[in-house]
Order: sequence, then C-alpha cells, then structure tokens
Amino acid sequence: VELVESGGGSVQVGGSLRLSCVASRETRKLYCMEWFRQAPGKEREEVARIDWDGNTKYADSVTGRFTISKDNAKNTLYLQMNSLKPEDTAQYYCAAGPDSCYTDFVIYPYRGQGTQVTVSS
Repeated sequence: VELVESGGGSVQVGGSLRLSCVASRETRKLYCMEWFRQAPGKEREEVARIDWDGNTKYADSVTGRFTISKDNAKNTLYLQMNSLKPEDTAQYYCAAGPDSCYTDFVIYPYRGQGTQVTVSS
C-alpha cells in the first residue's frame, strides 16, 4: 500500500493547514491510520490516530487544535491543524496498518514519505 502525503507548507503562528494522505488501497480496509511528526533533533512522535470505527486519539500537545479524519470514498486521511505554533514545525508522516495501531512509526507496515510543516512567528 502506498501512502502519499501533501498539504504541508509555511504558515504564521495561529494559522491553519490541512494535510492529506492518499492511500493506494481502500482505507475502509485499514484498521488504523495515524499521523506522526518529527522535528529537527527530536524523536518522531505520535500526533493523532483514527481506527476504522472512527475512534480517534490525540497527543496532549495537539488536543483541541488538530482534527484527524478520513474519507473512505476518496481513500484519504486528513489532519486539520488550527492555531499552529512554532513547536508544531516538523516533518509530518502518515502511517497505516491493516489490523492494529502502533505507537512506533517504523512498525506500521505502510508508511508515507512525509510533508514539511513550518510555523513561523
């Protein structure tokens, strides 16, 4: 399964971006889809995940600002990011698994190449 992210870019503090992750396979058949991010000099971290029932989970740092969703008709995962902060600057990656969610990006069988988000003050 190929995952291709898009939607990254440069934005000022307080701005918004919407990331997309298009899957080459029907997303309704993927148990878990998740967004990770990695800032320069830091470890990759979980941002948000959604399972095939629509249950979601967010990192504390993005709760209330980011919203994960998916459109099974378009085989696309989204991450709506509002009230962006400089500390949100990172490379954002999507990942997916057919039967489980994982806390570690590299364990997911399907992984994207990432899209860069830069938030400036």
